[in-house]
Amino acid sequence: MLSFLIWIILFILCWPLAILALVLYPIFWLLTLPFRILGIAVDGALGLLKGIIMLPGRVLRGR
Repeated sequence: MLSFLIWIILFILCWPLAILALVLYPIFWLLTLPFRILGIAVDGALGLLKGIIMLPGRVLRGR
């Protein structure tokens, strides 16, 4: 019986938080989208730079 009461209290306390999370998650996703795009661009630029720096070693090493 105590377990049931704990579940009822948990349900009463947590459903507003769940609805708030469902509403706020898309807004948070949209706000962080530019930073993700910037991260992809920086990762690509650093990968290109790494490829340029490593190219002489790859050419000299051969097959």
